[in-house]
Amino acid sequence: MVNRRLVVAMMQKGNVFAENINTTLQVYGLTLQQFNVLRILRGRKGEAASLESITADMIHRRSNTSRLVDKLIDKALASREVCPENRRKVDIFITKKGLRLLEKMEPAIKKTEEDLTASLNKNEMDQLLQLLEKIKTEYKNKTLQL
Repeated sequence: MVNRRLVVAMMQKGNVFAENINTTLQVYGLTLQQFNVLRILRGRKGEAASLESITADMIHRRSNTSRLVDKLIDKALASREVCPENRRKVDIFITKKGLRLLEKMEPAIKKTEEDLTASLNKNEMDQLLQLLEKIKTEYKNKTLQL
């Protein structure tokens, strides 16, 4: 039963984190998934991203990436171009407006993240990150063996 308590507690706390970040993002007209896509695109540092590569890097991999990108394009926060080398491939980029929005949002996001983790010191955060990485790695290795 300890396993179940741990899994349920992690899901509950994950939802608390997501809800608080979502509340912060609402002010800027973004969802958590849209914010995630923008940060992925910014991380490409001007290099093109494909729908597949965005999906692979997303926190919520079951999101409809195509729909999320369409909404960001509608808001002029991202752009889509046909790949010159492969016309069947679409390249996705963050726009200057998208970069400015992320920069503008950074203090509010940082404050929310600090508030959510205020009860932990740096060593505790490092330890928790190590434990979560261990769970992820061990589970991934176990599922690959099946």
